[in-house]
Amino acid sequence: MNKGYTFDAFIEGANNQFAKSASMTIADAPGKQAFNPLIIYGGVGMGKTHLLHAIGNQILETTLAARVVMATSEKFTLDFVNGLRKNQTVEFARQYRRADVLLIDDIQFFRGKEQTQEQFFHTFNELYQSGKQIVLTADRFPGEMQGLQDRLLSRFQSGLSVDVQPPDFEVRVAILMDKAERNGVDLPYDIIEFIATHMKGNIRDLEGTIIRLLARSSLMNQDIDHKLVHEVVKERLGKKPLADLSIEEVVRKVSNVSRVGEKDIVGKSRKKEIVEARQVAMYLCRDLLSMSLNNIGLYFGGRDHTTVIHAISRIGEKQEEDKRLEKMIEGLNQELSFPGI
Repeated sequence: MNKGYTFDAFIEGANNQFAKSASMTIADAPGKQAFNPLIIYGGVGMGKTHLLHAIGNQILETTLAARVVMATSEKFTLDFVNGLRKNQTVEFARQYRRADVLLIDDIQFFRGKEQTQEQFFHTFNELYQSGKQIVLTADRFPGEMQGLQDRLLSRFQSGLSVDVQPPDFEVRVAILMDKAERNGVDLPYDIIEFIATHMKGNIRDLEGTIIRLLARSSLMNQDIDHKLVHEVVKERLGKKPLADLSIEEVVRKVSNVSRVGEKDIVGKSRKKEIVEARQVAMYLCRDLLSMSLNNIGLYFGGRDHTTVIHAISRIGEKQEEDKRLEKMIEGLNQELSFPGI
């Protein structure tokens, strides 16, 4: 187990408070609660594995005689396959079924592995009937899982399922401050706030951003200033517009920059400056929103897909020879994909 994954190092917020409380209760008295099995579920990088390891670490620290078995679903499967290959399935079963506490990470990867599920079912039953504690993590609520045996899902749903949600702004700030402190870097609050505002995905994204900053700073001999932070955030976000970016917003931005009215952009006029603005808007809709050619054409006055193809191709070619247009496209990309950066 990762010794760094403790309850003290787990940043608590409204998004994970219930999951942390349940995990701590289990760690204090494994097998003596009604929370058996405990299933912690949620998306990637939300802290499920951290809580799983924290449970194991605390039990080992407070109950020296406890036998804690920790494995990923892949490890469980591999151990079973090796047991089959070496005719040592009895030894495999004993390894897991002698546990006082069984911790399995990412049980969704048992999907489609019928013999592995069979082995896990019998392991689960033996431990459960002996009053041993079982804690599992998954990517979704047990009732929503597919590809697992019904009897396994029934066992999972007999216990307590707790979810961990994406961290809100305040929790993201706290995570970033903690990660920076643990790595010995003093980041001004406005930089922490900037990262927390734009990195909204999960805890791994936040931690990865701090690590990336440290790497760029030390390896490239750069100060961690606003310029470097902006560059790293852009790198980690990739070319991903905000989820609420719409075709209307694209047209509005193009209208502001080109000083061509929004109605003209989606209208029928063939004036040179209006045609260029319209083609730029079509190009960005395809590039940023990945809209279909037909849908773009429908929005821009009911034009067919060949017109849209021509517009996209034309803007792509003109950028190479027209620095003004190239700079406009870059600016619009920046404003639409990374507002505020």
